[in-house]
Amino acid sequence: MKVSVVVPAFNEERLLAETLACIRSAMQPLDWDAELIVCDNNSTDRTAEIARAAGARVVFEPVNQIARARNAGAAQAGGDWLVFVDADCLPTKELFVDLGEAITDGRTIGGGSTVRMDVDDSFARLAVWMWNCVSRATGWAAGSFIYCKAAAFRELGGFSEQLYASEEIDFSRRLKRLGKMLILHRHPLRTSGRKARLYSWRELSYFLFRMIVTGGSALRRKEECFAWYDGRR
Repeated sequence: MKVSVVVPAFNEERLLAETLACIRSAMQPLDWDAELIVCDNNSTDRTAEIARAAGARVVFEPVNQIARARNAGAAQAGGDWLVFVDADCLPTKELFVDLGEAITDGRTIGGGSTVRMDVDDSFARLAVWMWNCVSRATGWAAGSFIYCKAAAFRELGGFSEQLYASEEIDFSRRLKRLGKMLILHRHPLRTSGRKARLYSWRELSYFLFRMIVTGGSALRRKEECFAWYDGRR
């Protein structure tokens, strides 16, 4: 079995090296034929250089959009399974062991992981707790960690390039129609929590408000999804 780990990255020179080191370390105990792919999503910093230095294969996507970056990485992947990990996350060996069990038992087509945010803000922790509950109840994968059969990914056409955010929820909903989704929860994925530090609750609440009042159409406009694209790092 071959597994392709795809990391979309836009101006991630501060965090990417540690993320890739954690992925390499997490894969070591597993008997996988594995490849590590970084999609440089039109970065203006040392993202691509750092990825190559870490031994990753680098592909380039000129249009700055998370869905396109994931799709571009997956297009170059040769694995039977695809695993998407965000560039500001630190997966553990324990999480990848759980992942290995999930993809070899033959009962799931894909899924994700609960998350643990690296931040002390009580509101952020509450939001993460609520998301984890929703994720496990619905089978929706957080964008920071998504896995699926490569054949299913290609059957669905990958992530929707009409969306600038929440493309992982759209993908999860479509993937569930093809088979069982499993959200791993014993060893949550550690994520940076930088959005909680870089954006005020007023800004984040405004995004949620716009998403609700527009019936989700705000997700189709890059300027509305500023927290993913305005370059704050």
